[in-house]
Amino acid sequence: MPSQPPSHAAARHVVFAVAPELVLLDACGPVEAFWRAELAMRAASGTSGAEPCAYRTTLASVAGGVLPTFAGMPIVTERLDTLDPATIDTLIVPGIPIYDTADTTTALQPELVAWIAAAAPYARRVASVCTGAFYLAAAGLLDGRRAATHWRNAAQLARRFPRVEVDPEPIFIRDERDGRVVWTSAGVTAGIDLALALIEEDCGHAVAMQAARRLVVFMKRPGGQSQFSEALAAQASAGAEFDALHGWMAANLHGELSVERLAEEARMSPRTFARRYVDAVGRTPARTVAAMRVEAAAHALVQSRRPLKRIAADCGFGTEQNLRRAFERSYGVLPLDYRARFAAS
Repeated sequence: MPSQPPSHAAARHVVFAVAPELVLLDACGPVEAFWRAELAMRAASGTSGAEPCAYRTTLASVAGGVLPTFAGMPIVTERLDTLDPATIDTLIVPGIPIYDTADTTTALQPELVAWIAAAAPYARRVASVCTGAFYLAAAGLLDGRRAATHWRNAAQLARRFPRVEVDPEPIFIRDERDGRVVWTSAGVTAGIDLALALIEEDCGHAVAMQAARRLVVFMKRPGGQSQFSEALAAQASAGAEFDALHGWMAANLHGELSVERLAEEARMSPRTFARRYVDAVGRTPARTVAAMRVEAAAHALVQSRRPLKRIAADCGFGTEQNLRRAFERSYGVLPLDYRARFAAS
């Protein structure tokens, strides 16, 4: 292991270490995000040449060449053993379908596990998308760390790798300890969220926001995997000014979210806060709170069997009756009808 992170060229080398049956969007979503950031950085610097100025990406596999993907679309990869680990800035491991039943347990590629374990110490940071966390765990990189993965595979990851502190809720987790930074993300499209967070860390909020806008996605999903478009829409509209506030709101939907309380959290007077918020977001704080609460309740109905009384309390509606009214206004159906239609069987 090198004693300190190696120096890198101005363009950060992002390597995607992929396995057969790759979940295609786990890789191509982040690749596209890095490319959009590269375009933004070129435009800002006036660079028009072929040489990258922010990121260069490489997809590599154990055997190299054409790799089959889970979606059926083959991709062309380089051989991992042709890469110099010292040139890698960011190592990302996308996911594959993971099965864990009485009859089948998905076997991980031992050569890929070994390469990840050997190369990771050279990288400035290591990350996984979705079930790529299984590869990081098998390589020993998640021992004693918090980690995210696709919500459907969280229990499997915890059973298979008991030394990993699996958290099924966050969109992504950044765990820094012992001088090492490891990122893990939730499933599939969460890889784009992860890439945007990495871009923001490297290049700043403005570049990450430009990449998000070009991808027609929101910049950041605050809170956990349960936070959906209303929270994101508010955040994207407001830019960086109310990022932290929206994350705090999404995590505290059960509590008091009056203008006065929000203003206190934003460290503004209520009058100033209300005016600046409407100017930035285009709607009142109360409307944002109401929309976040309805979407959080919708997610809870689909992803859990919690009774309405509990969901109403957790999401800040107070009573079941208030929850029903809000749901009918937003979706035109009662909460239990929504659950019956959209919940997994």
